Amino acid sequence: MEATAPAPRTPFPLLAAHWPLAIGLLALLIPTLISLGEQTWSTDAGVHGPIILATGIWLFARRWHELQAIRTPGNGALVIAATAFALLTYVFGRAFDFLAIEVGALILQFVVLFYALFGFEATKRMWFPILYLFFVVPIPGWVVDSLTAPLKSYVSHSATWLLSAAGYPIIREGVVLYIAQYQLLVEDACAGLNSLISLTAISLFYIYILHNASWRYSLLLMLWVIPAALLANLVRVIALVLITYYMGNEAAQGFLHSTAGLIMFVTALLGIFAADSLMTPIRKALTRENAA
Repeated sequence: MEATAPAPRTPFPLLAAHWPLAIGLLALLIPTLISLGEQTWSTDAGVHGPIILATGIWLFARRWHELQAIRTPGNGALVIAATAFALLTYVFGRAFDFLAIEVGALILQFVVLFYALFGFEATKRMWFPILYLFFVVPIPGWVVDSLTAPLKSYVSHSATWLLSAAGYPIIREGVVLYIAQYQLLVEDACAGLNSLISLTAISLFYIYILHNASWRYSLLLMLWVIPAALLANLVRVIALVLITYYMGNEAAQGFLHSTAGLIMFVTALLGIFAADSLMTPIRKALTRENAA
């Protein structure tokens, strides 16, 4: 019987065999990572980016042996066409400083390269890690502004109503809250969108790793993300208003502001975990249905 060589334990031999391609991809990757670090990852809106990138790479690495076992080259014509589109889009985004287009095109190029080296079956099996990596793409500012407007209005209105019912001297003008001598603006970071993006990504990661559940159950659990994020943000805004009322504006805008944001995120995440626990019978039923 002829012995077969074991599959490489790491991707380094594959990179070494295609070193010109690896150098070219690094030439695209490094400037984009620098731009992300300077423009997005240093802000509340993009703080989840490095975590998603690292965990996304890990999702590929953990299945390396499986991918090596089914590896077949992709369709050459499709690879050339997709590469041309991805590179042209990347150049456009880079030249005109459209970071979302630049990052999206770069991720697409990596997907094309993965397909070229591993083939359709491997790409199909890795559908979740591929989609998960697209959460790294920063959302343009005009999208953030349009989506956060109703969320800010909801949070500010609800916080005002609850605090007013509790007897606090608070009024609202749009998304500006007035309590005693203080004025507070319900900013984008308190309006739910940033946490929605992070919570959606982490919840999807949680579902995929812990359950590897069906897409129907995943979608059902994801429906809890929006109410969980909004409730947690409402609690955060109320907490900041009360901190301002009792301890002053400096306390609310300093360390306690960051602490309230962390507590809000953890609270929303625990809400997702609790919803998953409550829906365990549904998940088991869907699992049995898929098995049948």
